[in-house]
Amino acid sequence: MIKAAIFDFDGLLVDTEILSLKIYQNILAEYQIPFSRQEYSQNYSGCTEVQNIRRLLQTYALPLSSEECLDRVLFEEKTLIGQGVKLKEGAKELLSWLKKHDVKIALATSSTRERALSILERHGILDYFDAFVFSEDVTHGKPNPEVFLAACTKLAVKPEDALVFEDSENGIQAALNAGIPVVCVPDMKMPSNLHLSKCEAVLSTLNEAIEILESPALKKLDALDCK
Repeated sequence: MIKAAIFDFDGLLVDTEILSLKIYQNILAEYQIPFSRQEYSQNYSGCTEVQNIRRLLQTYALPLSSEECLDRVLFEEKTLIGQGVKLKEGAKELLSWLKKHDVKIALATSSTRERALSILERHGILDYFDAFVFSEDVTHGKPNPEVFLAACTKLAVKPEDALVFEDSENGIQAALNAGIPVVCVPDMKMPSNLHLSKCEAVLSTLNEAIEILESPALKKLDALDCK
C-alpha cells in the first residue's frame, strides 16, 4: 500500500489553467494581439507565473515591466478566483478515499501559499491535506525534484513509498527526478509520449485513480501493491 499521495495543484486539482489563458488573452487584446488556446497550451501550460510573464513580454514586446505585468495578472486572477474556480472531476472523491484509507496527503505546487489555501478552503478540502509545499518554500521549480522531496520530508515517507499526481511534463519529470512513481491526468496540454511512457498510469480524470488504487492489476501500478 502506498503511504502518501502528493498532488500538483493547477490543472490537476483545480481548473485554473483556463483562468490563466483568459487573463493573457485580456492583456494582449489591449494591444490587438490574438492569443489562442493552442499557443497557451504549447508554450505556457505547466510553467510558473514568472516564467510565463517573461515569455509573454519577450514574445509580444509589450510595453510593460515584469512587475507591472505580474501585478496585472495577479489582480485579474484574484478577481476571477473570487468568482469561483472549479475543482477537477473526481478531486474531492479521491482525497476522501485516500483519507479513509489512511494515506497521507500533500500538496506540492508552484502556486503561492495564499492563493492555493484560499481556493482549497473555498471548496472545503483544506483539511484533507497533511502537508503543503508552496513556491515560497523552494528554491528551484519543476522539473527540479525539490518540491516533491520536500513534501516527502514533511510527510516523513520515502520517495518510493509515495505516489505523485501530475498533469504537466515538468511535473512528471520532477517526480521522476525525485524517484517517486507518478500518475498523469493531462489538462490543456498533453505531455509527450516519452513522458507519458514513464508514468505508472495515464488517466482521463481523477475519478479513475480510485479504481486503479483498488485494483492495481488494471494498470501499471502493480508494483505499488495498492490493494
